[in-house]
Amino acid sequence: QVLLVESGGGLVQAGGSLRLSCAASGRAFSSYAMGWFRQAPGKEREFVSAITSSDGITYYADSVKGRFTISRDNAKNTMYLQMNSLKPEDTAVYYCAADRSYYRGTQYQDYTYWGQGTQVTVSS
Repeated sequence: QVLLVESGGGLVQAGGSLRLSCAASGRAFSSYAMGWFRQAPGKEREFVSAITSSDGITYYADSVKGRFTISRDNAKNTMYLQMNSLKPEDTAVYYCAADRSYYRGTQYQDYTYWGQGTQVTVSS
């Protein structure tokens, strides 16, 4: 089992940056595909970015491509999401997710483990 804890959310002005972290407990972090999702009020949870387990191949939603960067440090059991050029429409609760596989895709239903979420608010 993996426990996930997100941190790094907050309030930022449009155009600013934030770096989210997702710390994982448990063993074999490098065996887990990881992802970031977000959910705005009244909307469905949506895919933001994903990274493969062992070799760190990355995937992005079109809405964040070129602005967000996902990465992982398997030695520290931690995944990151660097968010630059933030927009008000990026406002949401951001969740990290994990699944014991190489890559788990873009559908939130396919991930097994979830963090509690961290709020990101971008003011205009």
